[in-house]
Amino acid sequence: MANQQSNSGNPRVDIEYRRKKSAEEMRYQVVSFSLMIFLTLIAFIAVGYDGFSNWFIVPFIILLAAVQVVFQLYYFMHMSHKGHEAPSLFLYSGLLVGLVTILAFMTIVWW
Repeated sequence: MANQQSNSGNPRVDIEYRRKKSAEEMRYQVVSFSLMIFLTLIAFIAVGYDGFSNWFIVPFIILLAAVQVVFQLYYFMHMSHKGHEAPSLFLYSGLLVGLVTILAFMTIVWW
């Protein structure tokens, strides 16, 4: 969600606009936090349940961690807002380098 600013010249309208945007942003944060707590509980349940094998649990927890990283970046670190293009570029470039490095080492070790 991009940060849009209202410059109507009327201070009352501008304050109402900021209140509305702040309330909307807070709602996103609370929902995101609740979902992250829920995903964490699911991960604990998956580890504690004896019916799942390790071949299922490890990728499942990594998937839940990736989802939580996305929530962290976009809602708590405000990466979805306008003006965060440069940090996003560096973050995604670092992610790409890290994934290529992991892939290269896995390829060297397994083949």
